[in-house]
Amino acid sequence: MLIADRRGIPVGLTVHSAQPHEIRLAEKTIHSIRVPQRRGGTRTRFKELVADRAYHSELFRRFLRKRGMKPVIPLKKNAQKRRGRLLVLGDGYKERWEIERCFAWLDNCRRLVVRYERYIQHYKAFSLIALILLCLNRLLK
Repeated sequence: MLIADRRGIPVGLTVHSAQPHEIRLAEKTIHSIRVPQRRGGTRTRFKELVADRAYHSELFRRFLRKRGMKPVIPLKKNAQKRRGRLLVLGDGYKERWEIERCFAWLDNCRRLVVRYERYIQHYKAFSLIALILLCLNRLLK
């Protein structure tokens, strides 16, 4: 799982087996956010978290609100809508394509898509190398 900022630059990574659903790994991935600041310490949260429908869960929304983040997550199609409350996604969800572009860049690394590695540590190392190359390409442009 990967978390990227608004410009598509990765800021958090968690590697796990393919068995558990993404919502179970989301909290662990959010705890992995570390963005160094010019002054002060590191930033560990954002103002809002934009995610797709797979992350629609009331428990996950409460977790985000406790951490001070606004959840921007659309309702699942089979979810019951609450009366008198409209879901307004805002401008943050319109820019989600930049996050998807980050995942598309990572799909260019065949070793990550096919996952030849047997051990999770090796896969995480290759993921970090791919993310470093991605960030270098963004800086050089």
